[in-house]
Amino acid sequence: MGLLFAITDRICLDVMNTPALHWRCLLAARLAQFLLIALLSGGSDQGASARFANPLVAAAVRTGSADPSVVFHGGYYYYCRSVANAKIAVAKARRLQDIGAAPMKVVFEPPAGTAYSRRLWAPELQHVRGRWYIYFAASDGPDANHRMYALEASGSDPQGPYVFKGRVSDTTDGWAIDGVALEIGAELYFVWSGWPEGVDHFPQVIYIARMRDPLTIVGARHAIAEPDLPWERTVAPLLEAPEPLQRDGRTVIVYSANASWSDDSALGLLIYVGGDPLEASSWKKHPDPVFVKNAAAGVFGVGHASFVRSPDGHEDWMLYHAMDRPGIGWAARTVRAQRFHWRGDGMPAFGRAVATGCWLQEPSGTAGGGPVASHVDGAQSNVEKAGAVADCEQ
Repeated sequence: MGLLFAITDRICLDVMNTPALHWRCLLAARLAQFLLIALLSGGSDQGASARFANPLVAAAVRTGSADPSVVFHGGYYYYCRSVANAKIAVAKARRLQDIGAAPMKVVFEPPAGTAYSRRLWAPELQHVRGRWYIYFAASDGPDANHRMYALEASGSDPQGPYVFKGRVSDTTDGWAIDGVALEIGAELYFVWSGWPEGVDHFPQVIYIARMRDPLTIVGARHAIAEPDLPWERTVAPLLEAPEPLQRDGRTVIVYSANASWSDDSALGLLIYVGGDPLEASSWKKHPDPVFVKNAAAGVFGVGHASFVRSPDGHEDWMLYHAMDRPGIGWAARTVRAQRFHWRGDGMPAFGRAVATGCWLQEPSGTAGGGPVASHVDGAQSNVEKAGAVADCEQ
């Protein structure tokens, strides 16, 4: 099935030479493929749990679909994304596999002519100390002007409305992207990817700073991880997209390393070992990547993880972006999901990246079944059905 998807995608890319035609070709191909699957499987068992196939969110025209941020709250999955790098939207879905099919509600569109009007990247939806926040990077155009900003929800709904609260910055006010809040004990911190002073682009390191509240950094920034391992710098020396993951009192940060536009972007693991979180010695870096490309399955450039639980709380799931062919870059990234497990030492075990088009069982406790989802708004194409198609191998 993954091979069929790859072949038709390649044909659409090669033959349809404008974004509009390419998008229409992909939509027609997906609908035909899913109809064929339904006919061959002879209908689903109404008592069976639903299955779904990656990607959950297909590549949006021109910008791709990258940097997923998903939370589970009140029986719904909320998916936050940048739309065309120009505005921020949040979708709401009962089932994880429907996050790309659910309507996107725009929660922020910046006015023109400001320091944060363009190139909105990687919005991160978080519930911090009783309120919903969205942290995002933006600039006035040049990449060098990217800084972190925050939106604060006026009420209890993750879909807003939101109020723009300004820049989230340390005293250096340096280049910053991919910021997230992190609570360890009673203390609140901000973690992000940035450039050292006097550096242009590389290396890109992970910083941490203490926060007085979810909008205000106090004190200096501290580097806690640099791209000093060979696999983190084969194309470009950079670390980005730090994502906290906490369980049973332990804290780790899953980060992306190496060039995000390359096939070899991978996920690394930074483990909090105790002590002052502002000190690099309080963090231990795993020597090897913990999630990498799977060329045999047609998955390349994995990065920017997000973590959620199943509706019944029994399973852990990771969302991430990736490409289904080598050498095609940022604009081809799609959003995928797969279950992960925990090792005996308390560390996450992410397994192998699963192929496009193979079947995954939906998260346990997912409410209801439903029709095959096949909605495309320039960013999504997904299907689910319990049928006689190959299951994913992890």
